[in-house]
Amino acid sequence: MKLKKPTFVLFALVAAALVAIFVAGSFLTASAPQTIGELPSDLSGRSIQFSSGSGATIHGWFIPGKQGAGAVLLMHGVRSNRLSMTDRARFLSHAAYSVLLFDFQAHGESAGKHITFGALESKDAQAALEFLRQIAPGERIGVIGVSMGGAAAILASPPLHADAYVLEMVYPTIDEAITNRLTMRLGAWARVLTPLFVLQLKPRLGIDKAELRPIDHVGQLTSPKLFIAGSNDLHTTIEESERLYEAASEPKDFWVIQGAKHVDLHHAAPTEYESRVLEFFQKNLR
Repeated sequence: MKLKKPTFVLFALVAAALVAIFVAGSFLTASAPQTIGELPSDLSGRSIQFSSGSGATIHGWFIPGKQGAGAVLLMHGVRSNRLSMTDRARFLSHAAYSVLLFDFQAHGESAGKHITFGALESKDAQAALEFLRQIAPGERIGVIGVSMGGAAAILASPPLHADAYVLEMVYPTIDEAITNRLTMRLGAWARVLTPLFVLQLKPRLGIDKAELRPIDHVGQLTSPKLFIAGSNDLHTTIEESERLYEAASEPKDFWVIQGAKHVDLHHAAPTEYESRVLEFFQKNLR
């Protein structure tokens, strides 16, 4: 049966939209490799590697600190790598903490086929914590997780059991994370496309959306937690950050950086960020 012209046009538009969504899904989950190079010369440490349950060999840097002063694990955001965490490593190293920063699977110099928004990355977080315990034995360990890095820290199973957590701009559910990014770029109507992106998780990545709900897991972290959010963040809205905070178990604290968007929050308020984070770790790691 020959299609009428309006029907054919509608069919073509729908097909084009589905292709566009598929291509966008391919881009969003594609790996983000980058040659990192040597540790910056003002930091004294060494390159390290360790195996992860994600299937990747993880590459990173270890900066030793003063014995007994504590150690901190730094975990970057999506499509980033350990270079984005070097300024945090600097002020923590200056405060005598040992620091481990690394590239998640499918990021930087760590191999991987797909970014999984916290699912496989949570296995990297678990492996990194265990590696840090081996090379800094006896130290109390803190975690700073930014966006996807924070999601990975929360989603780890079994829970990481670090001694303190700083969790920045972490999405509560993958549905909301996708919806926010769609509406930012296309307008409020685009939220109707969210299910079409969510449906790609299983065939592309082998994971279900139920595995990407930090809000369902954050209550299992019993160590002290400092949540940090930007008041103008549209990727993870302040309301979403508040919901994640409310779902968390005590002890916990919440700091909102006024005017900040989904950016490097250390750069957004460096003096206060360093003061609050150092005070938090001083109290819980020493």
